[in-house]
Amino acid sequence: MTDYTPTPADKFTFGLWTVGQTGRDPFGEATRRGFSAPDIVRKLAELGAYGVNFHDNDLVPIDASAAERDRIANDFRAALNDTGLVVPMATTNLFSDPAFKDGAFTSADARVRAYALQKTMQAMDLGAEFGAQTYVFWGGREGTEVDGSGKLLDALGWFRDSLDFLAQYSQDQGYNYRFALEPKPNEPRGDIFLPTVGSALGFIATLKQPELFGVNPEFAHETMAGLSFPHAIAQAIDAGKLFHIDLNDQKMGRFDQDLRFGAENLKGAFFTVKLLEDSGYAGPRHFDAHALRTEDAEGVWTFARGCMRTYLILKDKVAQFNVDPEIQAALQAYRVQDAELEALSQGYTPEKARGLKNRSFDRSALGQRGPGLEHLDQLTVEVLLGVRGSAPLRTPRAQTEVGA
Repeated sequence: MTDYTPTPADKFTFGLWTVGQTGRDPFGEATRRGFSAPDIVRKLAELGAYGVNFHDNDLVPIDASAAERDRIANDFRAALNDTGLVVPMATTNLFSDPAFKDGAFTSADARVRAYALQKTMQAMDLGAEFGAQTYVFWGGREGTEVDGSGKLLDALGWFRDSLDFLAQYSQDQGYNYRFALEPKPNEPRGDIFLPTVGSALGFIATLKQPELFGVNPEFAHETMAGLSFPHAIAQAIDAGKLFHIDLNDQKMGRFDQDLRFGAENLKGAFFTVKLLEDSGYAGPRHFDAHALRTEDAEGVWTFARGCMRTYLILKDKVAQFNVDPEIQAALQAYRVQDAELEALSQGYTPEKARGLKNRSFDRSALGQRGPGLEHLDQLTVEVLLGVRGSAPLRTPRAQTEVGA
């Protein structure tokens, strides 16, 4: 591939809140003007995107009248119809309004929990109106700073009850949403419930209709916790629960930066793309990120182009990795195969257990084997640096030159 221009077939999506972000942060006011939803739709279509996603209040202000709501929805629909962009996913803002300062579904105030359900049902109606098939729950305020409140077990129960309620509402309305929980360890709360992919998967198993629920992992969120994003999405894929994905980038241990995809962790981004492409993931590739606060309007669209272009470049690198003969030989050498032992190790029977217990293993030889991972990792780096198959490696300096 030499042309990295995206097309709708690549299934790249952005949220209204991503390219619409105005550069405001906790320490400073907006540095650029935002865009209207129809303008965002038309510009993303021009850039080759597939779709656009939204929180309810990204599209319709929380205090809009019924007439204003209908006008906004009609203008948005007209832009979608004009461009062919789709709305694959919708979600609810349960974090901005002061009513949710101590949680939405997990608030200790029953009135807040009921209002959160009402607001979410209305947002689900709005998403369904535009054809959304996936509904994401990010519990940004579902957490605590003070565990002395004693609500931990109760809060998880309230959370469970809310998700069960909304899943049944979706079924009764004929929306048939697939729901995706989006984990995050902290910020804006001190500690957020369901902080990682693994914890979300465990919680899903306790729901009344777990088959309707999966996860929406985000690169930045797992990285904030010091975890590996490729490992997280591998677990989600293995469980059949990767319902949606948020792509961005992040420096470990920092606030939620939402950097341009591939801007910081190229190797992590590469293996993310590799997992998605090799596994046959068919969903949208959603960029939940935003341009740096330094940028003007043109910088926003440079950022959006960059997210998509980087993904396509890395997709090209994945294809190169998958056919590189030296890399494939290194992979084959790494995986020691033994058909007899593999047969004994899979699918328990008493006979297989006895066979394994009676086998003799050379423990010393097993411990001495070098699997060649340094070599394999170096080959990966060379693919990313663009020297494999494109230019010869530079000849290293002679030993006598070292330190000269």
